[in-house]
Amino acid sequence: MAWHDGTVTAPLTPPHQPGPHDPWQAPPSGSHLAPSPGAPDDPDTATELRQAAVVAVLVAVSGIALGLLWLWLAPRVPLVSDDTAVFLKNSEGEEAIGADGTFVLLAIGFGVLSAALVFWRLRRGGVLVVVGLALGALLASLIAWRVGIWLGPSSDVVGRAREAGQGVTFDAPLELHTVWVAVLAWPFAAMGIHLLLTAAFGPRDVEPDWSGYSGYYDGPVQGPLAGPGSGGSPSSPAGGAGPG
Repeated sequence: MAWHDGTVTAPLTPPHQPGPHDPWQAPPSGSHLAPSPGAPDDPDTATELRQAAVVAVLVAVSGIALGLLWLWLAPRVPLVSDDTAVFLKNSEGEEAIGADGTFVLLAIGFGVLSAALVFWRLRRGGVLVVVGLALGALLASLIAWRVGIWLGPSSDVVGRAREAGQGVTFDAPLELHTVWVAVLAWPFAAMGIHLLLTAAFGPRDVEPDWSGYSGYYDGPVQGPLAGPGSGGSPSSPAGGAGPG
């Protein structure tokens, strides 16, 4: 502010120099948003593909254990033969559907265990890891089914009836009556448990840090953008005369 011929002249901000609190001022060079703390740990696509392949192979191989447990725990279906045909020894027994129920229960247990192990080991795994888990579980169920049939009683019922003799009881071949229901139990259980674990204990997305922009604007807007409620006093016109 300067006195000139009894008038007060208010200094003006040059149009090419923005004020210290200009909201449209560009951020200084070298400034950037603070990175998310979890970003460096997120796997890239190639790493996630390798993880998904390893998960699929390991889960598929564990199907051998399911097949062995199914062969050991599944109830046997007794058969008996005469001179003309082979019959169920107990026509009202539940052993025939017991094999399916045993396989489904074991598959659900393996699904829960595999999902928990994958989540514990690869907590930041993405969609590809879940797909690998589902494919591995499907292959594991198919492998378990074939291992149980292969190591179980022979499917040649007529030949075994001849070997056993008339009126002698022998075990029926191990089989699944509802194949796809039993085979899909492991993949669905694994995906469901993995989804629940991710929702409950998975890493959360961190909000971006805006602290780098905190110094760009810390007061009311001045100049032509100032409104009636901006709190500032109206400035004198350029070169206008004020009270002496």
